[in-house]
Amino acid sequence: MTQPSSRALTERLPRLSPVWLIPLAALLIGLWLVFDHLSGQGPTVTLRLKDAEGIQAGKTAIKTRSVQVGQVESVTLSDDLTHAIVTARLQAGGDRMLNQDSKFWVVKPRIGREGISGLGTVLSGAYIELQPGKSKEEKRKFAVEDQPPVTEAGARGLYLNLDSEPGNSVSTGDPVTYRNLTVGRVVNTEFDAASQHIEHRIFIEKPYDVLVTDTTRFWSVSGVGFELDAQGFRVNLQSLETLLGGGVAFGVPDAGVAPGDPIANDARFTLYADQESARRGLFDQYIEYVMMVEETVRGLRRGAPVEYRGVRVGTVEQVPWHFTADQPDTLTRFAIPVLIRIEPQRVTETTEPLLDDWQQRLDRMFKHGLRATLQSANLLTGALFVDLNFHDDADDYVARRFQNVPVFPTAQGGLAQLEGQITQLMNTLNSLPLEQIANKLDRNLAASETTLRQFGDAAERLEAVLGDPATAQLPARLEQTLNALQQTLGGVAPGSQGYGQLSDTLKRLERLIRDAEPLVRTLRDKPNALIFDRDHDADPLPKAQADE
Repeated sequence: MTQPSSRALTERLPRLSPVWLIPLAALLIGLWLVFDHLSGQGPTVTLRLKDAEGIQAGKTAIKTRSVQVGQVESVTLSDDLTHAIVTARLQAGGDRMLNQDSKFWVVKPRIGREGISGLGTVLSGAYIELQPGKSKEEKRKFAVEDQPPVTEAGARGLYLNLDSEPGNSVSTGDPVTYRNLTVGRVVNTEFDAASQHIEHRIFIEKPYDVLVTDTTRFWSVSGVGFELDAQGFRVNLQSLETLLGGGVAFGVPDAGVAPGDPIANDARFTLYADQESARRGLFDQYIEYVMMVEETVRGLRRGAPVEYRGVRVGTVEQVPWHFTADQPDTLTRFAIPVLIRIEPQRVTETTEPLLDDWQQRLDRMFKHGLRATLQSANLLTGALFVDLNFHDDADDYVARRFQNVPVFPTAQGGLAQLEGQITQLMNTLNSLPLEQIANKLDRNLAASETTLRQFGDAAERLEAVLGDPATAQLPARLEQTLNALQQTLGGVAPGSQGYGQLSDTLKRLERLIRDAEPLVRTLRDKPNALIFDRDHDADPLPKAQADE
């Protein structure tokens, strides 16, 4: 059997029409366009929000530093209906902005401590801001934050952890200040309900991070602080930002403390309630004593100063302390225990004083009459403080302990002494015969009333005499009498005849009186001498005969 020729086979095969080249080219172009579109698209990111207020699919943009880098593609609810899921696509190359440190938040009008922000979205609508991170680990699912981040990613500075005491009102975003200068922010605040513990994480920007040392203390501040205590009335003014919310301040609260050494990142500090509490935190070396106060402690508060002749050497720690515990038998009355701390670091230059030496020194001072008394610190508030001083009339010191803490010997304070003096005065007044004194006063008042009535009658009679017309003529008559007397005396002037006669008469009268003196003397000794003869004295006898 013969084989067909190649020409015959070619003639029997169908020929490919050139028309088919057009759809083939279109297919290739379409595939290239699809590839180009897919290769030009950026990564897809899934965002989780509490609600999708202001977010619209196909309209809401994703921006970084006001530059659009993506757009929201869809907005749906989660399977459990508790939050919204937003799917967005970034532009090509956007995958380098998505990592573990990236943050998303919704930009919309806000009024906060830093001022007003996001006003541009009133007309354009809300958008999602993306803050790229610096981590090398990729991430595609994020939780959108309620507030903008406090610090930028990669910011240089110092992160610290603060353990908050109860009562501090500090929240995320609050400023961290140093001498009223804002140097950082509170980055995060966490509360552990099980341990009732609050922890704040703060960030200190460079170059202010060198201000934080191991002697630095942190305390909570507010815009305006009013303090009324044993030191008086104080007003603390802070910045307007802290006035609206609050904040954290730090520094070395006591000028006598050394600056300290630098600290490492993520160091832990205590956040105190106020600056005075932070200052007390510097004095970590102390000796505890308990005062057994047998008078009122009204006005004595925790934190009140303990002073030695005006120099603060300690602090009142707790009032009262173990109030229901058994007390020493040496006490005559039920006393109120008050826990105090003697803080040698307040008066010494060394950071670690020898507490044993201080305690031995205090024991010697107790034997010489050192006693603690309560004194008034502020008459307006009634606040008290503890005063340490020597008392000459103090009882002998006997060492005692209460709840395994040494007892600081006490004496009656100024208030107790004043109370005793007032009590003594009242007892003296009560012992007086007040009823008898009152009766005598009544009689004296009655007599005084009679006397006043007599004086009134005499005054009326005197007024009547003075009102008599004859009394009004007395001055004229007196003047006439004086003129007549002057004329009479003028006749007896020296050198006149009347003066000579008067002088002779006085001389004769003088001689007559001198001659009559023996007669007057005789009549004085014997009034009947003019009637009877005068007795003659017996003749004197010799002494020998008189003796016989």
